[in-house]
Order: sequence, then structure tokens, then C-alpha cells
Amino acid sequence: MESVILAASECDVEAEIICAPSDVLELFEFTKPLFSIGGFDFTRTVFLIFLAMFIVLAILYYGLRKGEKVPSKFGAAVESLVTFVRDDIAIGIIGPEGIKYAPYLLTVFTFVIVGNLFEVTPLINFPITSRMAIPAFIAVVTWVIFVIVGFKKNGLHYLTDLVWPKSVPLALRWLVGIIEFVSTFVLRPITLAVRLFANLVAGHLMLSLLLASGYIFVTAIPDVGLKGFVGVAWFVFGLGIYLFEIVVAVLQAYIITLLSAVYVQTSVHPEH
Repeated sequence: MESVILAASECDVEAEIICAPSDVLELFEFTKPLFSIGGFDFTRTVFLIFLAMFIVLAILYYGLRKGEKVPSKFGAAVESLVTFVRDDIAIGIIGPEGIKYAPYLLTVFTFVIVGNLFEVTPLINFPITSRMAIPAFIAVVTWVIFVIVGFKKNGLHYLTDLVWPKSVPLALRWLVGIIEFVSTFVLRPITLAVRLFANLVAGHLMLSLLLASGYIFVTAIPDVGLKGFVGVAWFVFGLGIYLFEIVVAVLQAYIITLLSAVYVQTSVHPEH
């Protein structure tokens, strides 16, 4: 409802065709603290980050508890999720050594998918991954892992083979080396973070504006007459985007996890 309130406060349904706050950052930035503990302010975003963490912990704990010879449907679903990340992503992409990175990849996948699905969760309607800090933190951690693994597995050859690739003609090695160096050490974490961030920002913005405009125009029908029925179109379109964003939420969680595994694989097996 916050997006409805923000849009309604400045919306002129007689002169405008869609309702939006003057500054769309209001849909993403929540600086007013809900409560404080000591000197730490718990804003809505901080609260949702902790909520996502506890949801992931609860899902994995209750889904993977031992003691049941025949797992429940919930337990079987969680085990299937863990098996998918471990076998299809970690081992499937990295190889046998990928089992060591499965816990991290599982953490990324489950946390991101929960954070993404907050966008379509009633009474929340805000994906925490639309705040750059979350995708950036995940990207930096992934970057640190694959860089450390690269040097640990290959020593200085990890860097020298990158900046001076022997498989490339001599005249082009310096150019390809610069491109590979920048791509590996600079662009990978940036693109990993921006890909997730941009998709969730776009989805949240579209949903907020369409559903808020639909609600505001429909409720204004007694005042503006037939023009208010444009809100029905916005609302129907918004519901279509709503279903699409569920797919996007799952897909983006899979992509960031898959790319994280690919980057680790290039450090474990740089010859590939």
C-alpha cells in the first residue's frame, strides 16, 4: 500500500494517465527506522534482510532435519532443492571439487530467491535485492572466493596466464591480456551485481506504478467518470506483470548462482 499512498498523494487523475511519486527513489529507500537497538536503526529494508535470513534458515533446518524415514512433502521439496544446487550447479559446473562450494551456492540461491519473492509477497511488496547493497555484497563475496581459489590452485600462473595468454598470437597477447584482466577482476563483480539489481528494480517499479495507478483510477471513477476505467487496464496489466515477476524472481536467483559457479570453475580449471 505504500506505493499507492506515495502515488496518490501527488496524482491528478484528471490530467495524468498514470500515477507516480515525484521521485521514484521513494519506492526503494526507507530511511525512517521502525525501531532502534542501541545506536543501530532497523529500517524496513534492514528488517526484511533479517526476515529473509530467518526464512532461509527455517526452510533448511525444518526441511533437512533427520529422524524421518519417509520425509514429508516439505522435506522432500527442500531435499530436491539442495540436490539441484549441489549436483546440477556446483558439481555440474565446477566438477567434483564443486561439492566444497555447494553450501555457499545454496546460500546464495535460497537467500536471493526469498529476497526476490518479497516483491510479490502481500504486505511486503518490496524485493530487498532492488537495493544495490545486497547484489553488490554477494558479487564481492563471489569475487573474493574465485580470486583466492585461482591463486591457491594455480599460484602466480593464475595471473600471468591471464594477462599473457600463450594460446593467442604473440601480436595480440597484450590486447587480449588487458581485456581478460579487466573482465575477470573488474567487470565480473560489477555485471554480476548489476544484472540482479537492474532486473528487480525494473520489476518493482513497473508493479508499483501499474497496480497503484489501477487502484487510484478505479477508486476515482465517481469523480472522473469514464476516464477512471483506464485503471482497470492498468490493474489487469499489472497482474500480468505480477505473474511474470514470479518467474523473474526465480530465474534471477538461478542466474546469479549459476554465474557464481561458472566464475569459481574458471579459477579451479583456468585451462577451460
